[in-house]
Amino acid sequence: MSEGMLTAAAVQLAPTEDVEANRTAAARWIDRAADRGARLIVLPEYAQHCSADLAATAPAAAEPLDGPFVSMLVERAAAHEALVVAGLVERHDDGVSNTVVAVDASGIRTAYRKVHLYDAFGSRESDWLTPGDPAQLPVVDALGTRIGIETCYDLRFPEATRRLMDAAADVVVIPAEWVRGPQKERHWTTLVTARAIESTAHIVAADQAPPLGVGCSLIVDPMGIPLAALGDGEGIALAQLDPEATAATRRRNPSLANRRYRVA
Repeated sequence: MSEGMLTAAAVQLAPTEDVEANRTAAARWIDRAADRGARLIVLPEYAQHCSADLAATAPAAAEPLDGPFVSMLVERAAAHEALVVAGLVERHDDGVSNTVVAVDASGIRTAYRKVHLYDAFGSRESDWLTPGDPAQLPVVDALGTRIGIETCYDLRFPEATRRLMDAAADVVVIPAEWVRGPQKERHWTTLVTARAIESTAHIVAADQAPPLGVGCSLIVDPMGIPLAALGDGEGIALAQLDPEATAATRRRNPSLANRRYRVA
């Protein structure tokens, strides 16, 4: 085991419309992941509130970043000396956003408002959500590594991950509520694996469990090999992220260094 190993957890749960119940459940799952040694703990997108009709339910359930959900995340992160990443419906001066926060004992390290709103497969997030600024660059120095953040539909846009690589990220975390549908599990696992291979980076991808998400949360190494994976039930995918594996992969396969094109 090399020096600097980081234990990461992708927590797969099934949030509902009940924000108090979701907050209690999220805290319990964070504690469970930490008890198993995780210091990077990733929960799904919409962990604070979710429903089959988010356009109808989520605006009223939205919270500011100093609200009870994020406050709970900070409290649990501090208790376990961890970095916790999770998605919520954020209320702010310009409207409502699908936001992912990364927090530790010091508070919010970064807050990323989803750029690629999910206007696909019959959904229309843009009908009710305010998109994030495309200039955002959510990369956090924490736990001895650089951690980049994206969420769900961003995964279908490889340039989103490539921008994180240009910012020297070694780990990418992807909270998601990957909506169920034909072949969607295959899309999810294929795209997560592709982002790991082309980025030569570890990926920690936490999806919601059914009935709304496909599940299949997974942690993938820089060669695209799954280190831990779940099926469709609630649970924790746990794996150790080895920085030497990243360095060795990038020495053997210097695809980032050999690029001839850049993301604007």
